[in-house]
Amino acid sequence: MKRIGVTGHRSIPDALLGHVENGLRAVLGGHEGPLEAFSSLAEGADQMFAAIALECGAGLTVVIPSGDYEDGFEGAEALARYRWLKRRATQEVRMDFARSTDEAYYAAGTYIADSCDRLVAVWDGQPARGHGGTGEIVAYARALGKPVTVIWCEGVSRD
Repeated sequence: MKRIGVTGHRSIPDALLGHVENGLRAVLGGHEGPLEAFSSLAEGADQMFAAIALECGAGLTVVIPSGDYEDGFEGAEALARYRWLKRRATQEVRMDFARSTDEAYYAAGTYIADSCDRLVAVWDGQPARGHGGTGEIVAYARALGKPVTVIWCEGVSRD
């Protein structure tokens, strides 16, 4: 079974949404045999990845960083999408953190990187804005020797 994980930004510029969706479809739809997708279901890249993985027939493993993770969703729509995707997961892994901290996010991100055969990064190439951010998880996966597929367009910056 092939295992693909995701790390990525919560905020994806509107101009990039189609490109990111097409890139994720190419990665997730371009495999043979069973596929397991790993995501923390954060708003943005994680949720887009998980939804496309399910459309492609993949099993979904959700990696929840903390006990209060749901409290971090700012909008009702993102929280509803999180809950909808979580209900469709084949497996749920919970990190042992009561609160959503940078350490909890780092633990979830490294768990995904450790567990997958390939990491997909919806990443602008910039350093992480905090411990456990996308840039740090990409560096961690690369240090492990994992293949990392970056999906972004040069010259596009996020807020």
